[in-house]
Amino acid sequence: MLKTMLITAAAAVTVIAFVRAAGAQHDELAEAKVTVVFDHTLPNVPGKSMKGVLVEYQPGGTSVAHTHPDSAFIYATILDGAIRSQVNGGPIVTYHAGENFAEYPGDHHGISENASGTEPASLLAVFVVDTDEAELTTPYSD
Repeated sequence: MLKTMLITAAAAVTVIAFVRAAGAQHDELAEAKVTVVFDHTLPNVPGKSMKGVLVEYQPGGTSVAHTHPDSAFIYATILDGAIRSQVNGGPIVTYHAGENFAEYPGDHHGISENASGTEPASLLAVFVVDTDEAELTTPYSD
């Protein structure tokens, strides 16, 4: 009897550990992968740089609500798939591959997510920003 109870308890612990690991992996996959793909100072605009950021979303992936540095102007182009976006509490817009949008200094990006639960999506965000800016994205909550 004790042996059966120990085996059952061990099995339960194994199942709980597996479920937690799967949940952590799901959360990790849900977050967008962000990669700086270029960073160049602008020779004709002292103190400013152009930075390219590749944002890749797995199916159902999302980014947390965020802002960018006050010096940042951003022009984003959807490379693959479709991405839902909401800036400054405005309408939620779905952008498809080849379409683009801009974010202005001080904008709040409340929603940025893959519009598909089955296909990946990606965008290239090009920042014009103060050269000394180290953090390009800062999470916020409404």
